[in-house]
This record gives sequence, C-alpha cells and structure tokens, in this order.
Amino acid sequence: MSNALLLEKIGETVVIRFNRPEIRSPLSVFVLEEAREILENVSANSSIKTIIFTGKADVFASGADLREIAEVTKDTARGFAERGQNLMKQIANAEQKTIAAINGYCFGGALDLALACDERIASPDAVFCHPGVGLGIITGWSGTQRLPRLVGEAKALEMFLTAKRVGANEALRIGLIDEISDNPLEHSLANSA
Repeated sequence: MSNALLLEKIGETVVIRFNRPEIRSPLSVFVLEEAREILENVSANSSIKTIIFTGKADVFASGADLREIAEVTKDTARGFAERGQNLMKQIANAEQKTIAAINGYCFGGALDLALACDERIASPDAVFCHPGVGLGIITGWSGTQRLPRLVGEAKALEMFLTAKRVGANEALRIGLIDEISDNPLEHSLANSA
C-alpha cells in the first residue's frame, strides 16, 4: 500500500485515511484502484462491521486528479468515469456501515464518495463543493444522482452550477451531512460500535 491511503483496524472498524493533505488528497486513478482493492478485502471480512473514510489535517479529499482529467480524451472518458462510479457503487453497496468522517475540504469526487456513504459526520470547519463548473467539467462519479436525493434538486443545481462552497452548518441544515462534531473520526468510532 502507498502512503496516499492509510489503513487502520480498530476493533470491528476499518478506517481508510486519505493521507496527502499537502496536495489536497486527490482521488487519482491509483488511489481509486487502491481504495477498490481495500474495500474488496474489507467487504469480504465478516468481522468488520464499519468502514470509515477520513482525511488528514484540514483536508478530507479533493476530487479526481486534475492532471489526469486533462489527459482524458473522448475515447478514454467513459472508462475514467466508470472507475469512479464503480468505487462509489462499491461503497454504497457494502454490507458494512459506511461513514464519511469529514475533517475539512471535501470537493468534487470526494464529495461523491461521501455521498455514497451511509452517514456523513463533519467538523465545524468542513467545506463542501462541486467545483467542476469553473473547470468546464461535471462530476461523472454519481454525485449528480446522489446529491439531489439528499438536498433536493434546487440546492443540488445551485452547488453544481455555481460551484458554491457550503460550510458545515449549511450542509447540516440542507441535509447534506447528518451531524457536526469537533472530531468526526472519534465521533464516528464511538457510534460505530
């Protein structure tokens, strides 16, 4: 395993930590594949009851690696989107309870990942955004389906079409997250038992 993802087993819980805050922990193709393999192994382990995703410092994770997006062509776009979609499906369909313990910036594909989880617990400083409109892209990792189901079509469109940044308090008010906690990981661990 690389240092981009850290894996820790705590009792019946597995914590998957995005570990590159200095570059906003992008969900590169390599990270997506590594996460897929981890989930495959963890999902097959009946002694694991909960999977928690979290970040480090003030970053949960950012979306797809923009350098990789720049290299996507019309011939490779579908495969690029499907790789992310498959991971989000894997998270959403996991037998275990899945929790996003969001400790900071949660942008683009990372927001899609959080949306695929059963629960989202955020720090008071967490910030959510789908910045694609400013980049001339839109998420291809299922966020366009999951976000409106949680926050309603009007709020979802506002986020997608304006790249509006949503703080934790507003995210709680509109239903994007379930709770706010000073330490989302500790809170998630305490409630995963």
